[in-house]
Amino acid sequence: MARTQASDYEERRAAIVEQAARLFAERGFMGASIADLADACESSKSLIYHYYASKEDILFDVMHSHVRALLDAAENVARSSGNPAEKLRELTANLMRLYVGAAARHRVLLNELKQLPEEQRAKVVAAQRRLVEIVETIVRELDPHISEPLARPSAMLYFGMINWTHTWLDPCGAADPQNIARLAADIFLDGITKGH
Repeated sequence: MARTQASDYEERRAAIVEQAARLFAERGFMGASIADLADACESSKSLIYHYYASKEDILFDVMHSHVRALLDAAENVARSSGNPAEKLRELTANLMRLYVGAAARHRVLLNELKQLPEEQRAKVVAAQRRLVEIVETIVRELDPHISEPLARPSAMLYFGMINWTHTWLDPCGAADPQNIARLAADIFLDGITKGH
Protein backbone atom coordinates (compact mmCIF):
# COMPACT_ATOMS: atom_id res chain seq x y z
CA MET A 1 0.00 0.00 0.00
CA ALA A 2 1.28 3.44 -0.90
CA ARG A 3 2.26 5.68 1.97
CA THR A 4 -0.18 8.55 2.45
CA GLN A 5 1.12 12.08 2.37
CA ALA A 6 1.08 14.01 5.65
CA SER A 7 -1.34 16.94 5.77
CA ASP A 8 1.58 19.31 6.37
CA TYR A 9 3.75 17.84 3.59
CA GLU A 10 3.97 21.07 1.57
CA GLU A 11 4.61 23.18 4.69
CA ARG A 12 7.50 20.91 5.64
CA ARG A 13 8.97 21.11 2.15
CA ALA A 14 8.65 24.91 2.29
CA ALA A 15 10.47 24.95 5.64
CA ILE A 16 13.30 22.87 4.19
CA VAL A 17 13.57 25.23 1.21
CA GLU A 18 13.66 28.27 3.50
CA GLN A 19 16.50 26.83 5.59
CA ALA A 20 18.32 25.66 2.45
CA ALA A 21 18.13 29.16 0.97
CA ARG A 22 19.83 30.61 4.05
CA LEU A 23 22.43 27.87 4.16
CA PHE A 24 23.26 27.98 0.43
CA ALA A 25 23.44 31.78 0.53
CA GLU A 26 25.87 31.70 3.48
CA ARG A 27 28.07 28.75 2.50
CA GLY A 28 27.42 28.24 -1.19
CA PHE A 29 25.77 25.15 -2.62
CA MET A 30 28.99 23.14 -2.63
CA GLY A 31 29.87 24.25 0.90
CA ALA A 32 26.63 23.04 2.50
CA SER A 33 25.81 19.38 2.95
CA ILE A 34 22.51 17.60 3.52
CA ALA A 35 23.77 16.92 7.05
CA ASP A 36 24.19 20.69 7.53
CA LEU A 37 20.67 21.23 6.22
CA ALA A 38 19.28 18.54 8.51
CA ASP A 39 20.96 20.28 11.46
CA ALA A 40 19.52 23.65 10.41
CA CYS A 41 16.06 22.06 10.15
CA GLU A 42 16.54 20.24 13.48
CA SER A 43 15.84 17.08 11.54
CA SER A 44 17.58 14.00 10.18
CA LYS A 45 19.14 13.40 6.77
CA SER A 46 16.65 10.62 6.13
CA LEU A 47 13.73 12.98 6.77
CA ILE A 48 15.20 15.53 4.33
CA TYR A 49 15.47 12.75 1.74
CA HIS A 50 11.83 11.83 2.44
CA TYR A 51 10.86 15.24 1.06
CA TYR A 52 13.57 15.66 -1.58
CA ALA A 53 15.40 13.09 -3.68
CA SER A 54 18.57 15.16 -3.93
CA LYS A 55 20.32 18.33 -2.86
CA GLU A 56 19.96 19.61 -6.42
CA ASP A 57 16.18 19.23 -6.19
CA ILE A 58 16.21 21.40 -3.07
CA LEU A 59 18.37 23.98 -4.85
CA PHE A 60 15.94 23.98 -7.76
CA ASP A 61 13.00 24.67 -5.44
CA VAL A 62 14.92 27.49 -3.74
CA MET A 63 15.48 29.15 -7.12
CA HIS A 64 12.33 28.21 -8.99
CA SER A 65 9.93 29.19 -6.21
CA HIS A 66 11.57 32.62 -6.07
CA VAL A 67 11.72 33.30 -9.81
CA ARG A 68 8.20 31.88 -10.23
CA ALA A 69 6.83 34.34 -7.66
CA LEU A 70 8.58 37.20 -9.48
CA LEU A 71 7.25 36.03 -12.83
CA ASP A 72 3.69 35.60 -11.54
CA ALA A 73 3.76 39.19 -10.26
CA ALA A 74 5.13 40.41 -13.60
CA GLU A 75 2.56 38.46 -15.64
CA ASN A 76 -0.24 39.98 -13.56
CA VAL A 77 1.08 43.46 -14.29
CA ALA A 78 1.53 42.65 -18.00
CA ARG A 79 -2.16 41.63 -18.20
CA SER A 80 -3.36 44.76 -16.40
CA SER A 81 -4.99 47.65 -18.23
CA GLY A 82 -2.74 50.43 -16.90
CA ASN A 83 -0.63 52.64 -19.10
CA PRO A 84 3.05 51.68 -19.52
CA ALA A 85 4.30 54.03 -16.76
CA GLU A 86 1.70 52.68 -14.32
CA LYS A 87 2.69 49.13 -15.24
CA LEU A 88 6.35 49.86 -14.61
CA ARG A 89 5.60 51.46 -11.25
CA GLU A 90 3.38 48.57 -10.21
CA LEU A 91 5.89 45.99 -11.39
CA THR A 92 8.74 47.68 -9.51
CA ALA A 93 6.69 47.87 -6.31
CA ASN A 94 5.68 44.21 -6.62
CA LEU A 95 9.21 42.99 -7.33
CA MET A 96 10.62 45.00 -4.42
CA ARG A 97 7.94 43.56 -2.13
CA LEU A 98 9.02 40.06 -3.15
CA TYR A 99 12.72 40.87 -2.74
CA VAL A 100 12.18 41.96 0.88
CA GLY A 101 12.71 38.91 3.05
CA ALA A 102 14.03 36.87 0.12
CA ALA A 103 17.64 38.06 0.10
CA ALA A 104 18.94 34.53 0.61
CA ARG A 105 16.87 33.11 -2.24
CA HIS A 106 17.89 35.97 -4.48
CA ARG A 107 21.58 35.51 -3.66
CA VAL A 108 21.30 31.78 -4.40
CA LEU A 109 19.54 32.52 -7.70
CA LEU A 110 22.28 34.93 -8.75
CA ASN A 111 25.24 32.80 -7.61
CA GLU A 112 24.35 29.11 -7.86
CA LEU A 113 22.46 28.64 -11.13
CA LYS A 114 25.33 26.70 -12.68
CA GLN A 115 24.95 24.04 -9.97
CA LEU A 116 21.55 22.93 -11.29
CA PRO A 117 21.23 20.02 -13.72
CA GLU A 118 20.63 21.23 -17.27
CA GLU A 119 16.87 20.53 -17.40
CA GLN A 120 16.18 22.34 -14.12
CA ARG A 121 18.49 25.21 -15.05
CA ALA A 122 16.57 25.62 -18.32
CA LYS A 123 13.30 26.09 -16.42
CA VAL A 124 14.77 28.80 -14.21
CA VAL A 125 16.42 30.55 -17.15
CA ALA A 126 13.16 30.43 -19.14
CA ALA A 127 11.35 32.19 -16.29
CA GLN A 128 14.12 34.79 -16.06
CA ARG A 129 13.96 35.42 -19.81
CA ARG A 130 10.20 35.86 -19.66
CA LEU A 131 10.67 38.46 -16.91
CA VAL A 132 13.06 40.40 -19.13
CA GLU A 133 10.63 40.12 -22.07
CA ILE A 134 7.84 41.63 -19.97
CA VAL A 135 10.01 44.62 -19.04
CA GLU A 136 11.22 44.95 -22.63
CA THR A 137 7.58 45.10 -23.78
CA ILE A 138 6.88 47.85 -21.25
CA VAL A 139 9.99 49.72 -22.47
CA ARG A 140 8.72 49.54 -26.04
CA GLU A 141 5.31 50.80 -24.90
CA LEU A 142 6.95 53.66 -23.02
CA ASP A 143 9.03 54.66 -26.04
CA PRO A 144 7.68 53.27 -29.33
CA HIS A 145 10.60 54.94 -31.12
CA ILE A 146 13.32 53.21 -29.11
CA SER A 147 15.95 51.78 -31.42
CA GLU A 148 15.99 48.00 -31.69
CA PRO A 149 19.52 47.62 -30.26
CA LEU A 150 18.52 49.53 -27.08
CA ALA A 151 15.24 47.83 -26.09
CA ARG A 152 16.72 44.73 -24.44
CA PRO A 153 19.64 46.62 -22.82
CA SER A 154 17.13 49.08 -21.37
CA ALA A 155 15.25 46.20 -19.77
CA MET A 156 18.53 44.79 -18.42
CA LEU A 157 19.45 48.21 -16.99
CA TYR A 158 16.12 48.22 -15.17
CA PHE A 159 16.92 44.88 -13.55
CA GLY A 160 20.45 46.09 -12.83
CA MET A 161 18.93 48.83 -10.67
CA ILE A 162 16.67 46.62 -8.58
CA ASN A 163 18.22 43.14 -8.60
CA TRP A 164 21.09 44.07 -6.28
CA THR A 165 19.08 45.84 -3.60
CA HIS A 166 19.37 42.70 -1.47
CA THR A 167 23.09 43.54 -1.03
CA TRP A 168 22.53 46.96 0.56
CA LEU A 169 18.88 47.65 1.39
CA ASP A 170 17.88 47.07 5.01
CA PRO A 171 14.11 46.41 4.94
CA CYS A 172 13.86 47.81 8.48
CA GLY A 173 16.16 50.77 7.82
CA ALA A 174 15.41 54.42 7.22
CA ALA A 175 14.86 53.90 3.48
CA ASP A 176 11.55 52.09 3.11
CA PRO A 177 11.67 49.45 0.33
CA GLN A 178 8.56 50.85 -1.34
CA ASN A 179 10.11 54.32 -1.38
CA ILE A 180 13.16 52.79 -3.04
CA ALA A 181 10.85 51.09 -5.56
CA ARG A 182 9.23 54.43 -6.37
CA LEU A 183 12.65 56.08 -6.73
CA ALA A 184 13.90 53.32 -9.05
CA ALA A 185 10.77 53.60 -11.20
CA ASP A 186 11.10 57.41 -11.32
CA ILE A 187 14.76 57.24 -12.37
CA PHE A 188 14.06 54.63 -15.03
CA LEU A 189 10.97 56.38 -16.42
CA ASP A 190 12.80 59.71 -16.50
CA GLY A 191 15.66 58.14 -18.45
CA ILE A 192 13.41 56.36 -20.94
CA THR A 193 11.19 59.34 -21.63
CA LYS A 194 14.10 61.79 -21.99
CA GLY A 195 16.60 59.53 -23.69
CA HIS A 196 16.98 58.33 -27.25
